[in-house]
Amino acid sequence: MSGTLISGGTVVTADGSSRADVLVDGETIVLIGRDLKATGISPDEKIDATGKYVIPGAIDVHTHMELPFGGTFAKDTFETGTRAAAFGGTTTIVDFAVQSRGKSLREGLDAWHAKAEGNAVTDYGFHMIMSDVNDATLVEMDRLVEEGVPDFKLFTAYPGVFFSDDAAVFRAMERTRENGGLIMMHAENGPAIDIVAAEYAEAGKTDPYYHGVVRYPIFEGEATNRVIRLAEAAGVPVYIVHLSARDALNEVRAARDRGAMAFAETCPQYLFLSLDDLGNGFEGAKFVCSPPLRPKDHQDELWSGLRKDDLQVVSTDHCPFDFKGQKDLGRGDFRKVPNGLPGVEDRVDLLHDGAVVGGRLTRERWVDVISTAPARMFGLYPKKGAVAIGSDADLVVYDPNRKRTISAKTHHMNVDYSCYEGRTVQGASDVVLSRGSVVVRDGQT
Repeated sequence: MSGTLISGGTVVTADGSSRADVLVDGETIVLIGRDLKATGISPDEKIDATGKYVIPGAIDVHTHMELPFGGTFAKDTFETGTRAAAFGGTTTIVDFAVQSRGKSLREGLDAWHAKAEGNAVTDYGFHMIMSDVNDATLVEMDRLVEEGVPDFKLFTAYPGVFFSDDAAVFRAMERTRENGGLIMMHAENGPAIDIVAAEYAEAGKTDPYYHGVVRYPIFEGEATNRVIRLAEAAGVPVYIVHLSARDALNEVRAARDRGAMAFAETCPQYLFLSLDDLGNGFEGAKFVCSPPLRPKDHQDELWSGLRKDDLQVVSTDHCPFDFKGQKDLGRGDFRKVPNGLPGVEDRVDLLHDGAVVGGRLTRERWVDVISTAPARMFGLYPKKGAVAIGSDADLVVYDPNRKRTISAKTHHMNVDYSCYEGRTVQGASDVVLSRGSVVVRDGQT
């Protein structure tokens, strides 16, 4: 047989942990058990995982490769972005294809297929950003669901670009009731934010720090409540992306407590960074994203949300722009700083260090939020997100004791800075397999 035997490790899944060997044949896991013997496998195809974890490849369901924003484009291509993801233990990304206003959904999806096809190091899929909800695009939604692109992202933010009003959001939600799709929401009150941002700019408060000030947490809470209520009225589930604020989390909690089909993700930047990072003059532009980084006192609530399953997933919203040549488009006006942070390579290790080593989550819950829960949420389970017979051999041999220091000098993302520069984390991926093929071994592709 042609395959790989991973022996001596502790298999860690969302459901539990046990010492076991894992045998891979081709692209699939074929056997799991103690002291497996496999004939016909060369020494090069045997991986010693003694003292290490064997976990399902991580899944990042919120990335933006090559996203156009504010007159420029996110720096990572599907090639550089998925390679960086693999180094960080992520074997599947789900990116966002973008419908340009006035164009069809199909044109946007085809454009993103062209960016990705033949270029990705790992598996990938697409959600669809809808910037126009009309009779024609509603019909297109049905076709995309049939093709396996069932998730549609709408925005209550960015007036004039992606913004959808309540009527548009509700029409799209009603359509998913018929076609089985899922609406994902960027929930901030964009029109109100624009008013406050203009007031600050007119007062000469133009540093990046004020990006984090003008996007009040209550604006995220209000919009989160509103879109959940619309989903309840339509009788459909809704998924809140990149939830950052206590105000929004409380709305999700309340909705789930009353039985609403409300789901949400958060991101590492909201767990490990804060408004303080925006406060170092124009250096703060490195940390401009939307929703913005919040005061530190929001972080404990987000961790609690992860423990209690009010937040189901940790994604990255990976959208990198160089500090020099891109972020500095907003010098003198925080409203012009391209919104987005790099993170696809660091999520798994940051979460292991901060959650498992830090005593905030069990190692099983860590695997759940980085892999299994996103696989379940977006129709990938049990092919992805599981260490099980018949599952894709997306596997990571993970050393829970190895320490490394995060730095732009050593990361593989195509961006000139790191949000976590100099931070030492405990835990790192030693070997990464994507559908049975070793894509990273000992820090090399």
